[in-house]
Amino acid sequence: MKKHLLLLTCIFLLSGCKTDKKLTGYVNPLLGTATLWEPEDLGYVRKIRERTWGAEVFPGASLPNAMVQLSPVTQFRSGAGYQYEDTVIYGFAHTNKGHWNLLHIPLLPVTGNITPQDYRSGFSHENETAHPGYYQVFLKRYRINAELTSTLRCGYHRYTFPPGEEKKLVADMTRSNNRVTNWKIEKAGDHLFTGFQQAEGKLYFYALSNYPVNNIEQLKEDDREISLVTFGDSKGKKPLELKIGFSFVSVENAQMNLEQEMIDKPFSRVRKEADKTWESLLSKIEVTGGTEREKGIFYSCLYRSFLWPALRSDVNKDYIDERNHVVNNGFHYYTNPSFWDDYRNKLILLGMISPEVTLDVIQSLTDKGEKRGGYMPTFFHGDHASVFIAGSYLRGLKDFDLERAYKLLLKNATVPGRGGRPYLDEYMERGWIAEKDTTNVPTWDEYKAAVTKTVEYAYDDYATALIAKELGDEENYRMLMGRTGNYKNLFDPGTGFWRGKIDNGDWIEDFDPYYPYYAYMFREANAWQSLFFAPHDVDGMLALYPSHQAVELKLDSLFTVPWKGYEAHNMTGFIGNYCHGNQPDHHIPYTYTFIGRQEKTQAVLDSIMGRFYDMGADKLAYAGMDDAGEMSAWYVFNAIGLYTYSPADPEYMVTVPLFDKIRFTLGDNTTFTIRKSGNGKKIQGITYGGNKLEGWFISHRQLQEGKELTVQTEDIR
Repeated sequence: MKKHLLLLTCIFLLSGCKTDKKLTGYVNPLLGTATLWEPEDLGYVRKIRERTWGAEVFPGASLPNAMVQLSPVTQFRSGAGYQYEDTVIYGFAHTNKGHWNLLHIPLLPVTGNITPQDYRSGFSHENETAHPGYYQVFLKRYRINAELTSTLRCGYHRYTFPPGEEKKLVADMTRSNNRVTNWKIEKAGDHLFTGFQQAEGKLYFYALSNYPVNNIEQLKEDDREISLVTFGDSKGKKPLELKIGFSFVSVENAQMNLEQEMIDKPFSRVRKEADKTWESLLSKIEVTGGTEREKGIFYSCLYRSFLWPALRSDVNKDYIDERNHVVNNGFHYYTNPSFWDDYRNKLILLGMISPEVTLDVIQSLTDKGEKRGGYMPTFFHGDHASVFIAGSYLRGLKDFDLERAYKLLLKNATVPGRGGRPYLDEYMERGWIAEKDTTNVPTWDEYKAAVTKTVEYAYDDYATALIAKELGDEENYRMLMGRTGNYKNLFDPGTGFWRGKIDNGDWIEDFDPYYPYYAYMFREANAWQSLFFAPHDVDGMLALYPSHQAVELKLDSLFTVPWKGYEAHNMTGFIGNYCHGNQPDHHIPYTYTFIGRQEKTQAVLDSIMGRFYDMGADKLAYAGMDDAGEMSAWYVFNAIGLYTYSPADPEYMVTVPLFDKIRFTLGDNTTFTIRKSGNGKKIQGITYGGNKLEGWFISHRQLQEGKELTVQTEDIR
């Protein structure tokens, strides 16, 4: 009897001591920093010297959609300035996107004698830590332990020097991932230095040190120049601490940001508050079931989805507008989204969880458009602000001036001109864009990407039409809807592919559906990866083929005919010719569902989630580039069993969740749940609040009712 009591007591004590792991503990900010090298990961044997992309993300400290991203630089002119395989650090920069730009104001603590050509330090991953809102690394050359944390507009550096060493700081003001056109750094007080760096925006800083600032001198050698900050009483035992406020408006505003966000807080408190902020955001989606690996990838992807767009206004909401004026319009000003990439999913996720940020992003875009010729900003390719704004408004985010935004979007769709849609005159005249008649086009040559533009403009027309309908603009609604079928104009029934035409309407003869292009006919894709894009008109798209069986055979071929070994450093992660490492074909797996083969959709989705998000020798690479969160958001949505197949429409396609149960809290604090029943890939039924759903979609309005979505699958036997 005593043995039984002892056993029960032990069980009670153990259960009472059990603590749930914090969600931030699942996040690995180093995930996505590695490069793909091996043929089994790439899908081909490397021949070119350029690195192959493995997400291109940064591991440093930041808050959601912040101004400051405080992160190490292991090489300049690289994606995010940090590559996991590198062994040296040049400094800690303060802005980042993971897109070959930014990296403002890199700083590095140093000791001893250094030169402008030789100041970098070696480091080891064995003494490196990355956590949401915190980064640590030991600089081997100087024996300095560097720790970083941040607020929205401020960075906090803490450097523990070896005992007795003089404390110095390199400010490499002439270097960033952009061309630096101007800079300044100067001592501005006993413990203060200030300045700016102009390189994709003019970023001002106001830096307070816990040690007296002794001197700032310029060191020059050949074509290199660095600034060296030295500190008085620098052999003191306390770590060197720098609290730095930033602003794109002025040094005075940088000081204001510092005083509002960080001035009286110790390092430990700032770090703790950063962790708390991320924990709060991550807890918006709580998952049950799944493996520890799957949870780690999931929360790392959720974290990565909320780093861009980035804040560009100060605590008082001052910002620099498109005309280079200081203005204050009462909202927070943000950078443009990476529309060609993240309109597909990430921006909808942003609106679901952070509606206040989404509304400010839309107001920022509208302000920019009105001051840059009356066109809504675009990004890289397409006109997908239309999709973002329509999808956000129809999901209930209405606290912005829709008519002002629509005026800009309508001009994008109807008035050719610099700042609007490229080749719009061709598109409006005949419903498609012509491509040059040529042969043997190298992958990286720049042309029109005419096929991709044509089919995407058709979808953008649909999104703009949805807004026209909301505003009662019937004439333009009918006109735009009349153009939404233009994607059909470049479909070649003889091959079953979308295909380029030359100016006289003939098909381009030099057509190899396996050959990838950067911008000839297709944008960053081959013809296989450009199939089945008409999210607004699935029935019309499928009707281009003689039967659903023909569609299925085409899809089967896409996922089974091997990649032919073509090498392009932004194309990795292949299932047949499907390439998950770039965005153009991310919609294709769902096509199976529309022809009655949903289980094939799920088989592909499960394969993608299982293979392409912790790749490489160190399990720290994605397939391809994260593109400001699109790749990450794709995983988040599919892991919870929803996907934004047509992001302009306020609905989600239901798939089989990776996890057994998901608890999702929307930005309005409504909570709905998703539950998986069974372990199969074939969905037997979908219910919401106990009522059967017809079809494969659930509306955003239904999710706002806060009920349970149950996905019943056929058990694996």
